[in-house]
Parts: sequence; C-alpha cells; structure tokens
Amino acid sequence: MEFQTLIENRRSVRKYSSHTNVTKEQIQQLVQAALEAPSWKNTETGRYYCVLSEDMSQKLRKECLCYANNDVKTEHAALIVTTFVHNRAGFQTDGTPDNEIENGWGCYDLGLQNENLILKATELGLSTLIMGLRDGDKIREMLSIPESETIVSVIAVGKADEEPSRPRRRELEDVLKFY
Repeated sequence: MEFQTLIENRRSVRKYSSHTNVTKEQIQQLVQAALEAPSWKNTETGRYYCVLSEDMSQKLRKECLCYANNDVKTEHAALIVTTFVHNRAGFQTDGTPDNEIENGWGCYDLGLQNENLILKATELGLSTLIMGLRDGDKIREMLSIPESETIVSVIAVGKADEEPSRPRRRELEDVLKFY
C-alpha cells in the first residue's frame, strides 16, 4: 500500500470483530516496526506489554480501562501497554538532563514508535485505538511493570467491526508557517 494511502486510511476503531484474533506473530511484527523509529541517542527506551489471553484481557479492560467506556470499546481486541524507561532519553550518562524537556523525550520517542506500530497494524489489515485514559497503577501491578518505566498508553489492536469515516483535518495554512 502506498504510504500516503496508508496514513489516510488509518482510523481509531472503537468496535472490534469477535471472529478474528490477533496472533503473537502479528504483535511481533508491530513491535518490530516500532523499533525502527528514531530515538534520542538511539536509547530505544520504549517497552511493550501485550495481553493476548482472553481472561487477562477481560480483567485488564474491566479493572484498568473503565474510563470513557474504553473497556467496552476494546472488547475482542488484543491490548498493548506502552511504556518508556525514564531518565534515559534526554539525559546524559551521569543522569543530568540534556535540556528542559527531560523525560518528555522518552514520551516523544515512544510516540514515534507507536506511530510506526499503528501504521504497521493498518498495513496488516488490523485496526487500533490508542488510549491514555487508564489506571496506570493497576496496570503496573497486574503486569508487573517496573517502577523505572513510565506507563503512557494502552493500544487496542484487532480486526475492525466498524468503518469510521475520515475526520476533517486542519488546513496547512492553519498549522504551517514559513520564515
């Protein structure tokens, strides 16, 4: 698929088919694509925790994604919790920050990785929903995520059972300035 078509066809999906399961191999392809993203000093601080088990997925949805009906929106989808190792991207080896953004660079790098992940999902015929409304403390406990990692989002991955329309995007002149 041509890249421009790929990015224009990607949608956030809030209803997934019960007839298709995401495989471990597909998740591996998504995370491999994520790892191709650039990162601060090639620190590659992004981490991924994938829930494929139906029992564990149901528990995580019920206990950790109850905000904004995310538990309902992600039924029948695999769940990927995304984190980054803090105090590495944007920092010197002695721990001093390289600039005022500090751990913001870890979040930025993870965003670049997650974009690759969701575009790869689209290429594979899968759909995604990135969620920031979640109970990070419960997720950390449930998946044994170390305190050294910042939990950023949960990404639902599955086969869409809906076809969302393409939202209107801003015009270039509203967001672009030349000097």
